[in-house]
Amino acid sequence: MNTVSSVLPGSRAPALAKIGWIRWLPIALGLLALYGPAFYDLSRSLWQQEEQLHGPIVLAAVVWLIWQGRDALLRFDGRPRSWLGGMTLGIGLLMYVLGRSQDIILFQVGSLIPVLSGAVLAMNGWTVVRRLAFPLFFVLFMLPLPGVIVDALTGPLKQGVSEIAEELLFGAGYPIARSGVMLTIGPYQLLVADACSGLHSLVSITAMGLLYLYLIGHRNMARNAVLVATLPTIAIAANVVRVIVLVLVTFHFGDEAGQGFIHGFSGIFLFVVGLMTLFAVDGAIGRIGFFKDTAGRAP
Repeated sequence: MNTVSSVLPGSRAPALAKIGWIRWLPIALGLLALYGPAFYDLSRSLWQQEEQLHGPIVLAAVVWLIWQGRDALLRFDGRPRSWLGGMTLGIGLLMYVLGRSQDIILFQVGSLIPVLSGAVLAMNGWTVVRRLAFPLFFVLFMLPLPGVIVDALTGPLKQGVSEIAEELLFGAGYPIARSGVMLTIGPYQLLVADACSGLHSLVSITAMGLLYLYLIGHRNMARNAVLVATLPTIAIAANVVRVIVLVLVTFHFGDEAGQGFIHGFSGIFLFVVGLMTLFAVDGAIGRIGFFKDTAGRAP
C-alpha cells in the first residue's frame, strides 16, 4: 500500500499529510454528529435482536476497512469531482433526514453509502471511491431486510429446515414427527420459529463470508465464485444443525434446557458453524488443481 510519503518527496510529505488530516477533520466530525446518534439508537433497539446481531460487526468492519484505506484518502494526486460528489452527498443527506425524521432505518443507515461516496468523490475523485468500493458495498449488510422480503421467504425456509431436520433425526432413530413447522419428539413439541428459518443467518453468514474472501484475497476467480455460490447452502445447513441441536437438547435434557441458555447460545453456535464450514470448503477446494491460488493480497 503506497503512503503519502512514498509519492511526495522530501520534507513536503509530512506537511501535506498533516493537511490531508485537517481537510478530512470537518467531514469526520460531521459523520460522527450525524450517525453517532443513529447507531446509538440501533444499539439499544434493532441490534439487540438476535437476527440483527451482525450489525455492529459489519459497522466495525466498515470503519476498519476505511481506516486501512486512509492513505488513499490523504493523497492529493486524485481528480476531485466536486459537482458530482456534492450532488451525491446531497442525495445522501436528504435520505438521512427523511430516514431520521420518519424513523425509516433503511434510509437512515442506507444514506451512509451516498454520503461517504459523495464526500470521497468530491475530495479525491473516482480512483479513491473505487479503492473503497468494498467497504461502501458492505454497508448494505447493516440494512434490515424489507418486511415484504422477510414475509415471502420466512415461511418456505422454515418449512424446508423443519423437513430436513425431521428426516435426519428420524433416520438416526429418534421418535420424531412433523406437522408443518411443528416438530414432535417424545413428549415435547417444538415450533420452528421465524428466527430459526435461516433467513437472517443467510444474511449474516453471507456478510462474513464476503468479508473473509475480501481479506484473504484469492486471485483465482473460479475459487471465489464457488465459495460465494456455497454461502446460501452453508447458511441453511448451519441452521439445520442449530434446529437439530435444540431438538436433541430438549429431548435429552427437557424443555427448560432447550428454551433456556442453550437456545440463546445457539445463534452464536450457528454463526461459528457457518464460518468453520466456509473455511473447510475453502481449504478443500484449494487442494484441487483448477482452484489453486497464487498469493493473496493484503487489504
